[in-house]
Amino acid sequence: MAYDEVLAERVRGLLADESGLTERAMFGGLGFMLDGHMAVAAGSRRSLMVRVPEEADVDPLLRPMEMRGRVMSGWYETAPDVDLTDAELARVVAPSVAYVRTLPPKAPK
Repeated sequence: MAYDEVLAERVRGLLADESGLTERAMFGGLGFMLDGHMAVAAGSRRSLMVRVPEEADVDPLLRPMEMRGRVMSGWYETAPDVDLTDAELARVVAPSVAYVRTLPPKAPK
């Protein structure tokens, strides 16, 4: 299953002014990287994936992300094909961007 291209375009618009923004296709999804760290992804299950600290209060629109039956620590996702409003999308993406900005930039490969 492919990622939601409309969702990816909306995320791209939200992150357009972020420095160090790159995109990378991976595992059927599209990851949005900030200074080499993946912050957000349009997932292959047609969901939005976000990265936040493990101890963070998580938005009620998000649930722990599972991959191959294993919960991925620090990653959360929306239900597949959920229709997020612009305000909801910005609300769930902002903490991910803020968290990734606390990490040291990765050296380019």
